[in-house]
Amino acid sequence: MMKTTLIFCLFLLTVSLFTSLPHTATADITKWGLPEGATARLGKGWIYDATYSPDGKLLAVASSIGVWLYDAHTGQELNLITGHTGGILSVVFSPDGATIASGSGDFTVRLWDVESGIEKERFTGHTDWVYSVVFSPDGETIASVSDDIVRLWDVQTGVEKQRFTGHTDWVDSVVFSPDGQMLASGSGDFTVRLWDVRTGVEKGLFTGHTDWVSSVVFSPDGQTLASGSGDGTVRLWNVQTGIEKRRFTGHTDRVYSVAFSPDGQTLASGSRDNIIRLWDVQTGVEKGRLTGHTGDVLSVSFSPNGQTIASISRDDTIRLWDVQTGVEKILIGHTDGVYSVVFSPDGRTLASGNGDGTVRLWDIGTGVEKRRLTGHTGDVLSVSFSPNGQTIASGGRNIISSSNSTVLLWDVQTGVEKRRLTGHTSNVYSVIFSPDGRTIASGGLEGTVRLWDVQTGVEKILIGHTDWVSSVVFSPDGRTLASGNGDGIIRLWDVESGVRKGRLIGHTSNVESVSFSPNGQTIASGSWDGTVRLWDVQTGVEKGRLTGHTDYVNSVVFSPDGRTLASGSVDDTVRLWDVQTGIEKKKLTGHTGIVESVVFSPDGQTLASGSWDGTVLLWELNLPQLKTSLSLIPSPVQSPAVGEQLELSLNITQGEGVAGYQATVQFDETALRYISGVNGDFLPAGAFFIPPVAEGNTVTLAASSLAGESDGAGTLTTITFEVIAFKASIVALSDVLLTDSTSGSFAPFTENAEITAPPQLPEDVNEDGIVNIIDLTLVASNFGKRGENAADVNGDGIVNIIDLTLVASAFGNAAASPEIWSLTQDDIPIRATVEKWLKEARQVNLSDPAFQHGIVVLENLLKALTPKETALLHNYPNPFNPETWIPYQLAEAADVTLTIYDLQGVVVRRLALGHQPAGFYHGRGRAAHWDGRNEIGEKVASGLYFYTFTAGEFTATRRMLILK
Repeated sequence: MMKTTLIFCLFLLTVSLFTSLPHTATADITKWGLPEGATARLGKGWIYDATYSPDGKLLAVASSIGVWLYDAHTGQELNLITGHTGGILSVVFSPDGATIASGSGDFTVRLWDVESGIEKERFTGHTDWVYSVVFSPDGETIASVSDDIVRLWDVQTGVEKQRFTGHTDWVDSVVFSPDGQMLASGSGDFTVRLWDVRTGVEKGLFTGHTDWVSSVVFSPDGQTLASGSGDGTVRLWNVQTGIEKRRFTGHTDRVYSVAFSPDGQTLASGSRDNIIRLWDVQTGVEKGRLTGHTGDVLSVSFSPNGQTIASISRDDTIRLWDVQTGVEKILIGHTDGVYSVVFSPDGRTLASGNGDGTVRLWDIGTGVEKRRLTGHTGDVLSVSFSPNGQTIASGGRNIISSSNSTVLLWDVQTGVEKRRLTGHTSNVYSVIFSPDGRTIASGGLEGTVRLWDVQTGVEKILIGHTDWVSSVVFSPDGRTLASGNGDGIIRLWDVESGVRKGRLIGHTSNVESVSFSPNGQTIASGSWDGTVRLWDVQTGVEKGRLTGHTDYVNSVVFSPDGRTLASGSVDDTVRLWDVQTGIEKKKLTGHTGIVESVVFSPDGQTLASGSWDGTVLLWELNLPQLKTSLSLIPSPVQSPAVGEQLELSLNITQGEGVAGYQATVQFDETALRYISGVNGDFLPAGAFFIPPVAEGNTVTLAASSLAGESDGAGTLTTITFEVIAFKASIVALSDVLLTDSTSGSFAPFTENAEITAPPQLPEDVNEDGIVNIIDLTLVASNFGKRGENAADVNGDGIVNIIDLTLVASAFGNAAASPEIWSLTQDDIPIRATVEKWLKEARQVNLSDPAFQHGIVVLENLLKALTPKETALLHNYPNPFNPETWIPYQLAEAADVTLTIYDLQGVVVRRLALGHQPAGFYHGRGRAAHWDGRNEIGEKVASGLYFYTFTAGEFTATRRMLILK
């Protein structure tokens, strides 16, 4: 079976009825092989490979979640074997049919007992994906390939017996000769090599292909070797002489897989042209072709009796073909990568947006796919239910016309497309309905946010982002829209006017997901910087940072009660966080691919996660259903003037059997001074109010009733503060407990109070509430201008270096970490510019302390702009290229060149970037840009590429996956 690094979706098939296999006529396959904590799986994952058992009764299918076993005659699922932590790329039966070997993206080869599904052995040592595995004819040895190495393993002991090296690029396919004495391997170096199994010596080198060799197979008599290649040809080789005997041409694109019939008279080949061709081995004449697949044919396999061909395709189907008649049986059920999931308002249906261009509706109760909505021409990246549950909006990639991407509206009951909203000029990454269902917001690759009238389709465009918009979300009241962006900034918009209300700055990479808390006071954001952050909506202040994910965070969502936050990541995990404490409550593992989307059911008891492994997992959370909440009100509240008093009430709602409470109130002692606290009216009359204990910036409050309990809502206490500084701050609740008359206690949900807002600082040139590098650059861009100007910080009538240095001074502590400069790389000035500013400031040399403080800040900024080492970083965006940016950094000035190679080492494009000064070249405005074209302007094909970075004597190389 051919295995290629570009394998995406492949295969679903069959196996015979072993009475020991866990199959019944009514078996619920959504429950098979589930990870701990999951209750159901929707979809069967991507398919990569398929093979018949020696007796032809079973079909084993390698998928992204495990090995599926099917009855080869009926297509009935019999078992799902799980255990790998990565997708399974290759699967093969032992000669006696009792064992299955699998090679995986987790770098391991594993042996499984067919009857029980239990793992028998694990072979470790590979350092990359295992693309192909095969048993020797006697069943005593396994060959596996990864990178450019072929390894032989002893089946009984698991010991590596032999290692064959010689290929100069990755090895895609390996096969034993019928007598077991030779091994053939096909590689990305365009060659086929023959190896002596006993000695490991290379016996033959077959050259002639002009592209990677994706599949090799021996004829049944062992005298001929067939090879399929990316050059579109199938070739037959004389094993003894290495001479090319025959060449089959007819495919119009890459050949991914070749297979001999058991009698050796027919060769089947599967291609990127979606066609399976049958060739007469003796004459080279095409005997027939099997058409019907609508995607690349990635694997073909004859049944042992030669009467049936099984094929798998990127169209997510497995097809069984009668060789004589060409009649096909189609097995469906697999899904491409799942990019978005959302529950219907009633919680009974889940919609998923998939990489195969479909929206699928799943019945939550049964796990059955209810309906499939087709109409998109590319990946569906986002789906959203209307508030009444009658309409679905979906957005994604349009591979037919990238200049006219659409948002589609569907009738949930009928599956009929109701409306197309056109206007985005590239991929639509996010769509969502407003709370009243009248408006749809969408964000796209071209950097715009669009608001659509659902009834008329009329759009309003919100402009202000400087990079792609990856996520949009309405506040619960529908008045505010938050959008996450590739420049790392979250922007808040007034929905009615379309005017930008504010920006949340702090992430150091793309913001992939944003979510409002149910009360609208907090925004959660997930970023490619690996963090989840919580933001105060009114002040824009970062309230918390949740760390634990080991890779990009793609999705964040609040539970309906606002107490829990879920996040999904490129590290294949889902994590649950306590919103109040920021503590990780649970890590959910089980996906074998990137987790792209997470969503809570309306009752908050189920979480759905969608993954690139082609499945949706449902997790039963069993979260406590706490309704009682304590909040400090009013909130938000404008700070009174200095010297005046501020009263806050600690209120309770939905209290049940409350006989007492305790709570700690924490405040900013540079803004407020505690004066007093008095008992409220909620507890029964005569409740004992314990005198408050004030210490530093905290006040501890408590009260207890000796005569019964109270229910409902009311005030527990009123606290009075004196304002000592007019500034924004938070009054926070912690260590809150409620008690009943039996001394039982529980912790309710709490909401803090927000004090707004400080006066506008003259140094905040762009009036976004933050003094940072953007204000510096605005001042610099206005140098020399006279008259009224926001950049004239000191009000002397001219914008000059003095204004710039005063802005730097307002940044804060001059000894602060360079993290204060970390906005987006494109917002940060280059090192040479800061050197110029610093030189001019030193020449002015004012004695004013603020000015001198500004010089120190500029000195620190200059240090922060100088990398400690030269480095080449991962390209982005991914996977939605081929247009891509390649970031790097220079510790010292150097001549910079980037060279892109294909898998054969051929230069595709060379980017001469010239002499570059030391600094960071991360953002799109500075990183190297490749438009996905070769030297003569042609668009390159999807595939794996390499890029080499040269800066003076420094050289580094990385991989790049281009997907169209």
